[in-house]
Amino acid sequence: MRAVLILVGLILLAGGIWVMAGHGSYQTTDTLVQIGSAKVTATHDKALPQWAGIAGIAVGALLALGGFLKKG
Repeated sequence: MRAVLILVGLILLAGGIWVMAGHGSYQTTDTLVQIGSAKVTATHDKALPQWAGIAGIAVGALLALGGFLKKG
């Protein structure tokens, strides 16, 4: 259980740092025009919000620290 806490904490910590560095993004697709079965779409890249990176860093640090300090 201790190793799982440390591993999950480090993964969340790394993911939070990745998002805060500006590398985290996702794609959305919008339909611009649709006539019958033909449609024109546009795909946009959107950055993940800063709060998601901060939350990942905070939760990851707490989990990793809890795993390191847990006895047994």
